[in-house]
Amino acid sequence: MSCFNIDLAGLASLSPAQLRAEWHVQFRTVAPPIGPDLLRRAIAWKRQARVYGDLPTPARKAIEAALAQLERTGRVEAAALRIKPGTRLVRRWHGKTHHVLVLEDGFEHDGRRYVSLSQIARAITGAHWSGPRFFGLRKNASDGGDD
Repeated sequence: MSCFNIDLAGLASLSPAQLRAEWHVQFRTVAPPIGPDLLRRAIAWKRQARVYGDLPTPARKAIEAALAQLERTGRVEAAALRIKPGTRLVRRWHGKTHHVLVLEDGFEHDGRRYVSLSQIARAITGAHWSGPRFFGLRKNASDGGDD
């Protein structure tokens, strides 16, 4: 089979031994000890990636980091929120508009520096909030209005 053969339907008829051989062709490594269904899916993905392009570098790096964390800890934490320094966040709360400046190493609000958006949300509301949710960077179906 050619590297650029994208015959995905044909994978269904391959035996486990044939799938392992095709894995070697596609990935240039010995197939891992996984079942035929996962072998088929991975081979299909690899064939498509060779024809249509692989994952973007940031997505690939995020997956690699998640896999490394899974191997180390047995679980994967949600990806950290990434906001470019210089971004301004605006939130209206009880009639007052609050502005937050994203810095290289934290945030600035009302002339004070903070490590997290959650600290700022607490300073504004007096209650515990998810800072990213409070500033509208993450959605939650139970979130109500702004006041």
